[in-house]
Amino acid sequence: MKFRVMSLAGLLLAGPVVTLPALAQEPAAAPAPTAAAQEVVPTVSVVSAGRKALSQKVIVTGTLVAREEVLVTPGVEGLKIETILVDAGDRVKEGDVLARLAVDSIDVLLAQNTSQLASTDAQIAQARAQIAAAEASSTQAGQALERARTLTQKGFTATETLEQRQAAADQATAQLAVARQALSAAEAGRTLVEAQRDELELRRSKTDIKAPRAGLILSRTAVVGQVASAGGNPLFVIAEDGDIELDADVTETLLPQLKVGQKVAVRPSGVDKPVDGVVRLVQPEIKASTRLGKARIALPGGDGLRVGAFARGTIEVARSEGLVLPVTAIADDGGVSTVQVVKDGVVDTREVKTGLTDAGLIEVTDGLAEGELVVSKAGTFLRSGDKVKPQVVAGAGATGVKG
Repeated sequence: MKFRVMSLAGLLLAGPVVTLPALAQEPAAAPAPTAAAQEVVPTVSVVSAGRKALSQKVIVTGTLVAREEVLVTPGVEGLKIETILVDAGDRVKEGDVLARLAVDSIDVLLAQNTSQLASTDAQIAQARAQIAAAEASSTQAGQALERARTLTQKGFTATETLEQRQAAADQATAQLAVARQALSAAEAGRTLVEAQRDELELRRSKTDIKAPRAGLILSRTAVVGQVASAGGNPLFVIAEDGDIELDADVTETLLPQLKVGQKVAVRPSGVDKPVDGVVRLVQPEIKASTRLGKARIALPGGDGLRVGAFARGTIEVARSEGLVLPVTAIADDGGVSTVQVVKDGVVDTREVKTGLTDAGLIEVTDGLAEGELVVSKAGTFLRSGDKVKPQVVAGAGATGVKG
């Protein structure tokens, strides 16, 4: 058996070329990530603690009232109002006539009283004349009795005559006593008539209804033809001296901050500019039903103010200058105030002490230095040691310092 040896070239020419399958190529491995690429640092808004003056304010609301109301009622009952001389809104002085009552019936009574006085005067004159006559009769009877007594003792006159003279003397004495009693009765009658006249004249004088105090007339209910009565509504209501006050409601937690003499900016409804007021009175009572106290705020020179109008008052109770932050930057943790300070990109939760608050700002009295960066909104999901990228924003009055 013979074998045929072929060269490689012959093999290539002798038949089809068989192509061997190529091996699959593995992809190149990705480069290992760096540590900086693995850690995502969040960006947070921060503010810089700056210094600013703050004032603590208390807001109160209430109604404008007269400081002292004077009620004017008639001093005479049962008389009709004849004339009204003033109206609501007028200013009056003490003693000014506000209205007049009809005096016809009183004048009639005064005329009757004048007649009674004349009658009592005549009775007094008659009683005095009777006394004079009785005194003369008594003197004459006494003298006759003495003569009769002397003659009887000498035996020139009978005892019967002496007895008659004694009776005559006794009768004259009795008549004198009656005359004197008549004079006393007449004089007492005149005194009574004089007292009645004084009363009538007093009633007549009170038909002029006068202002007991100077001030501003707030209201008038008097009507011409109305029968005046002290038991009904007052005819006039006067604000003494025209003084108007704000009767303010104050919550019980704020009431201890109010002091007499504090200045108040009061803005009544419908008034463009606030009126300067002063705390005049802080009432010690708090109503249990509402938990509200009362304060009276005087409004000097409050011309144009209307009693009964609603008003709002702003009272500055304290003022201070120090480090401030937005109130949103303070967290309350069980009564402990904390802030989140950012230093070198790391969060540090720190306890602080706070003071006044004003217009969205709060004073930090301890635990923070000027210029330190603080997370602007407390309560975010940040903890001490977290890394952040601070972005400084304007902090409602706190200075912005780029970090």
